[in-house]
Amino acid sequence: MKNVVAVVNTKGGVGKSTTALQLALGLSLAGARVWFVDGDRQETGISALTVRAESGRSIIAASAYAHGPTLRAQVTAQAGAYDHVIIDAGGRDSSALRAALTVADTALIPFLPRSFDVWAMEDIAELVDEARSVHELRALAFLNLADPQGADNRDAAEAMREFPAIELLDCRLNRRKAFSNASGAGLHVEEMTRRDAVACAEVDRLAHAVFTA
Repeated sequence: MKNVVAVVNTKGGVGKSTTALQLALGLSLAGARVWFVDGDRQETGISALTVRAESGRSIIAASAYAHGPTLRAQVTAQAGAYDHVIIDAGGRDSSALRAALTVADTALIPFLPRSFDVWAMEDIAELVDEARSVHELRALAFLNLADPQGADNRDAAEAMREFPAIELLDCRLNRRKAFSNASGAGLHVEEMTRRDAVACAEVDRLAHAVFTA
């Protein structure tokens, strides 16, 4: 079982915060002790969890560390108190992202089925290689905000073969309002009043691939 998962990509807009929130909340609802660490200066994840707390829902431990050395020190010191630590590392090559890669067991990399997003994978692949010079790091990528049909999904997955050090997961999250609506309210998709069963199944498959493989 992997304890620290950093959701990372130097490309913005690929759904890192949404992914990190859905994984953290799903694990917590399943009974795990979860710590959500927000490494993004915008603190999108912290804001969503604040909305959750204000609605009276169960809360999870959460902290914001946009300063890389602080993130590294705090996660190193406190990770053992939790079953899982989920780090939302922000959307650029920052000190927090680099620090997250040095303390994570797994780097989870969402990418979109667009040429610019696949080209940007070279940057995060280089950062993963740098982190691996310090410690062992598993790197996983998955297609996020995937198109419901068309060749772009297939072409993007095929282009990922250029990065053999990153494992492409055989699961994806499609472009669904359920994910953004739930995350904006600080909810897991399972908690939505109008439950999207397909969205729930997609998140479950992703979590299974990350935490049980």
